[in-house]
Amino acid sequence: MSRFDPRGDVNRALLVGVSEYDHTAPDDLQGVTGQLPAVRHNRTTLEDALHRGAVFDVHEVRALASPTPDEFTGALRRACREAKGLLLLYFAGHAVTSTSGNELHLQMRTARVLTGDGLPGSVSFSEVLGELVESRAQQVVVILDCCYAGNAAGIWHRFDDPQRKKHKVLLLMSVQPNHCILGGDADVPTPFTRELVHVLDEGGELWLSELYAAVKQRMAEAKYKAEDDDSQRPQALAPPWDLDTDVLLAAGPVTVPPPDPVPRWLLWLRRTLARAREAVGRLGRTGLAIVLALLAIGAGGYGVLVLTGDSGPCAPALELRLLTDPDLEQAMKAAADAYVASDANTTDDGCRRSGVTVYSAGAAGVVTALGKRTDAWQQPRDDDNPQRDIGPQPDVWIPGTRADVRRVTAAYQDRVFAQLQPDTRPFVYSPVVLAVPEGLDDAVEPTGQSLSQLITGLERAPGEAEVHRPDPEFADAALLATTGLYRGGAEARHAERLLTQSGRPESSAAGLLCTLPDVDAVDDRSAALVPEFLLRSGVGCHPATRAPRSAAYPDDVPGLEPTFVRVRWEDGERDADARDAEVARFRSWLTGDEGRRVLGEQGFRSAHGERRLLDAKAAPEGLTDEVRPGDSADPSELDKALQRYGNAHGPGRVLYLLDSSGSMAGLWDGPSGGPGILRQTLTGLGGEDEYGVWAVHGLKGRTHTGLLDFGTHNRRDAERALGAARVRNAEADPSAALLDALAFMRERGAGDERPQLIVYLTDGEDDNRLTGDGLEKVVDRARTAGVPVAMVTLTNGACDRDRPGTRIAEAGRGRCLDAGDDLVPALRDEVARTGTGEE
Repeated sequence: MSRFDPRGDVNRALLVGVSEYDHTAPDDLQGVTGQLPAVRHNRTTLEDALHRGAVFDVHEVRALASPTPDEFTGALRRACREAKGLLLLYFAGHAVTSTSGNELHLQMRTARVLTGDGLPGSVSFSEVLGELVESRAQQVVVILDCCYAGNAAGIWHRFDDPQRKKHKVLLLMSVQPNHCILGGDADVPTPFTRELVHVLDEGGELWLSELYAAVKQRMAEAKYKAEDDDSQRPQALAPPWDLDTDVLLAAGPVTVPPPDPVPRWLLWLRRTLARAREAVGRLGRTGLAIVLALLAIGAGGYGVLVLTGDSGPCAPALELRLLTDPDLEQAMKAAADAYVASDANTTDDGCRRSGVTVYSAGAAGVVTALGKRTDAWQQPRDDDNPQRDIGPQPDVWIPGTRADVRRVTAAYQDRVFAQLQPDTRPFVYSPVVLAVPEGLDDAVEPTGQSLSQLITGLERAPGEAEVHRPDPEFADAALLATTGLYRGGAEARHAERLLTQSGRPESSAAGLLCTLPDVDAVDDRSAALVPEFLLRSGVGCHPATRAPRSAAYPDDVPGLEPTFVRVRWEDGERDADARDAEVARFRSWLTGDEGRRVLGEQGFRSAHGERRLLDAKAAPEGLTDEVRPGDSADPSELDKALQRYGNAHGPGRVLYLLDSSGSMAGLWDGPSGGPGILRQTLTGLGGEDEYGVWAVHGLKGRTHTGLLDFGTHNRRDAERALGAARVRNAEADPSAALLDALAFMRERGAGDERPQLIVYLTDGEDDNRLTGDGLEKVVDRARTAGVPVAMVTLTNGACDRDRPGTRIAEAGRGRCLDAGDDLVPALRDEVARTGTGEE
């Protein structure tokens, strides 16, 4: 192995920060020790530092916020598959060791700690190492900022690797073995990552060996402590480093420390000499030489610097804070970077007037914070801290739609400490589109259809098309799409079942478009509801890995209309006049020709008229030159859609029907028997979900009896009830039981939009009673009851075309499963889509 400079190669950095956990003590005795708000800052500051470091391109760095184990391993495998040069993996979060101490478990969002070595929701470092050594990358660097990070070195040494692939993996660890670190301050990164970023930002070429030495020295000087008051000492895999086995991690510009405050006389002299420079320019070389000689004596040489073009020392630039929607963040960063370097932001002396820090937060949280929590934003409390949850107090807010401003002002309560001054019109526009992969684009019309019509067209296409959408609580584009999804009187719980979702949705459209390619087959059949500009400008993942997509433009979904909003804080701006001037200057540039040019390159359209693309070039393949804009978003409709979305994803209701007739005797015992299958789906249900189990048997009178009363349950009680289920010496009447179940669930859901599901599990032996009028009654009831039905048959062929199970499932927009399917995982997914889940 030689000293490795990865610049110019295909590199990947995966930054995993688990700041939020589903299970925490003391509320959950099996939970982790607490939330880690500092880790959120770890993730964002390290991502920015790597971007500035110039080794990784912007699209080569991916931050993963509080993932589940499946989300983590999927992203890791993708990074391992794509990286050909350097692969950097960073993890910050909780971690524990096994009882023997021989394994380190990285705890993801769903982590729990059970008696013994039970650690659901965790990923072992051995598993991570196994993925990394098989990667295509030439060199791998792993950085761990967690408890017991130093134990990873021992796992590396014990790792069975006959081909010596592990030697390309280098480790940098935040603490020595068998030591736990402190969680850190909620408002700043954890100590190790804080010092890591500081060293990365010093500029110039920085090798891993130098990074380790500098961080170790800084932490020793700062006297950081681990738990039990021990010193926190970072570790590397095998120091001292051999210069021939080192890795370049940063090569950014050298950071010049801010100068001392400029004296008043020097500011006067600078202005005077700046004016003189114009006159000197007209004197020619002789006159210039005379003036330079005089000024070298009279101004100590400073005038020479000014007249020859060097700007001399500059006062620190005012930093503006810009808060925006997650989908807009990268585009606004591109615009801010262009502005900072522009003539508009440069004084006559060549000094920068201001900088612009761009950050994003969930749109719903921002609306709530600006409407109801501005006092806590200025004076944070432990239980209410927008500075922690969202970020610093913004000077400028650019929401995805002007309707958000009206949502804020409608929510004002009591005294408000931030006043909004929005522009009257948006400055750019981007429609929300259904991005359809090649092969499915013939199933939809590009324009002239509603969103529901587009989705119906995909449902009728050959194969199993999927429709994905980011989290409406986080991104405005997803919320705008949701308003279209709920139009026409559609119930939210039914509309949500038109979408494919397993686990927590992606927080942004960019994240969604990056994660779909994790499985090629999924990417090729998945349409995505995203803002159009992302199809033009790309997202933060390698474009070659994504299936090409065409845009279909639903005519009932409002588009993104980014709007410039000045935010003024009461008693919060000591430099109010200067800040006003710089905000006004930035606004003028951003909404003017130069800003529109940059945003045109990002894929935005004109906010007015025919909504043409701002970039004068022809529309790329898959996009339309002109689009007819929909109506602007209505704030009350957004609030209502968000509420309905919350209801549709709140606690669910599931009614299980278990065929208990005599023919089930051979399909009863063990995990593959009827009760065992239902027991395995209970993980999809949480403590607030309501569910019950009916045993189906008998032909006369009542055709079912209760095994588990309908309501909320402890999982152990439910398992105990299923364990007590017995096969009856009787036949079953599935039609009568299903009619009763549909009526029962329809009554339960009449007053809300909570998700519901009926699961009917059988061997199909009594399907002869699901024929003729009996079948038609069930199909009609399933079509009108509004409750999906999952028909599960433990024999093959039950879901063939026109079979009873297929017809009932299709009528109720449910799913038919038989022995030919991967039955248990598929049914567990159906239940999990309805329930809130244990993990």
